[in-house]
Order: sequence, then structure tokens, then C-alpha cells
Amino acid sequence: MIQSMTGYGRAVAELSDKNIIVEVKSLNSKQLDLNSKVTSIYRDKDLEIRNYVSSQLVRGKVDVFVYAETKDSAGERTLQVELVKSYYEKISSVAKELNVTDFSPMDAVLKMPDVWAVDSQKLADEDEWAKVMPAVVAATENIVAYRSHEGEALDRDLRENIQTITELLASIEQYEKARVPKIREKIESSLKEFIDSEKIDKNRLEQEMIYYLEKLDINEEKVRLAQHCKYFIDTMENEEYAGKKLNFIAQEMGREINTMGSKSNDADMQRIVVQMKDNLEKIKEQVLNVL
Repeated sequence: MIQSMTGYGRAVAELSDKNIIVEVKSLNSKQLDLNSKVTSIYRDKDLEIRNYVSSQLVRGKVDVFVYAETKDSAGERTLQVELVKSYYEKISSVAKELNVTDFSPMDAVLKMPDVWAVDSQKLADEDEWAKVMPAVVAATENIVAYRSHEGEALDRDLRENIQTITELLASIEQYEKARVPKIREKIESSLKEFIDSEKIDKNRLEQEMIYYLEKLDINEEKVRLAQHCKYFIDTMENEEYAGKKLNFIAQEMGREINTMGSKSNDADMQRIVVQMKDNLEKIKEQVLNVL
């Protein structure tokens, strides 16, 4: 079953003096793009967190947040004055450079990370970290479950669109058989307008007609498109991380559909091709979010 790259996971580690909240969010991306924001007391564990999360999520734009919520009795909050000054100077300088006057730099400063510190916060020991890491694992497992749930909806939509393209492909046959006599009749009618029928070399005309009609034949494109549709479903069912391959298959499907459209030379067939293109565009949009 395919997975979505979009997801959210959250877990909490309850300690004696604080709660550690772990949140993991992800959106679609061509590669793994992981950003982490870890509270200062666990900053030395940032690499461990990143390594674990990246090993589980594989691909996507991933944001990891690990922050502490201190319990009421844990200590007094202290304003980090020097940090506030630094933030204020930098924000004010940027605002002046951009000529922005309709906001308060101090309001922005007080929302910045680590401006408020709690007296009881200190670098965590290994025993404490042993209670926090399971929360990282749980939050990651939650986002994987979320991705799987979203993947079920993607799976249904992709199958429906592939099925629609397959049905449209089958419906082309009735128009394909009827168009050959139409094209032949049109060519012969046009010739009679300019050339006396007695002067037409019937054998040469037949050879040219066969050559022209062969160029309009779409049987190979139909066979390849049907194979691509089947391969698309097989890949969804058998590949663990199918997103990139599904995107490549969708591109190949597009080539066959476009060629059929250029060769069709028939209004009814072109209408069907347009419908197939519409479903293919939906597939391409959905595939971008498949892990």
C-alpha cells in the first residue's frame, strides 16, 4: 500500500518537572528535506533525533519540533535579556531596511525561541533522555500511521483514474474502425475535385492510401498505454516507496496519449483523448504526494 508524504505526529514525555512535546510534520518534496528545532536542553541530541526520523520517513519536507512545557511548580521563568537585545537589534535593523513601520519589534522578539528560560532547566542526563527518546519514536510512528491513512485515500483515487483511462481506451475502438472509411472517402472526394477520375492511377492511389492510413494507426500506442496502466497498478501494489517510479510511468502514459491525439484525426476520438488527459493530470498531481 502506498503512503502519502503529508502527515503529522505528536507525542508527550511526562517528566517530574516538565512535559516534553515532540511534533513531526511533513509535506511532499522530491527528496528528504529535514529541519529540526530542539529545545536547548536536548540540543546535543539533535543529530540522534534527525538520524532516527530520517530513517523512518525516507522522503518529504519534514519539520521536527521538540520543546518543553514546564509544570507550574518547576521554577520561575526568566527573561534572557542579552538574547532579547540581540533579537531586537536585528529585527529593528531589518524593519528599517525594508521600511516596515506597522509592527512592534518587541512583540516579535518575545515570540522568538529561548527568550524565556526556566530556572530549573538544565542539560538533561541520560536517564532523562531515556524517557524522552520514546516520545520521538512514538511521534514518528504516529506520522507514519497518518501517512498510511492518507495513502489509502490516494490509492483509491489513483485506481479510479487509471480505471477511467482504461475504459476510455477501450471506447476508442468503435470510432477507430469507423474513421478509416471516412478518411478514405474524404481523400477520394478531394482528388475528384481537382483530377479527372480516369487520370488517377488506382494502384498508386491505393499504395499512397495504405501508407497514409498506416501513419494514422494507433494500435501500438493503445497496447503501450494499456501496459503502462497495468504497470502503474502493479507498482502501487508491490513497491514500498513507489512515488518516483509512478511519476515516471505517468510521464510515459502522457506520451502515448498525446501521440494518439495527434494521430486520431477524428473528433470523437479526440474528445476521448482530452478526457484521458484530464484523468492523467489528476494522477500526476496525486503522484507528487506519494512517498
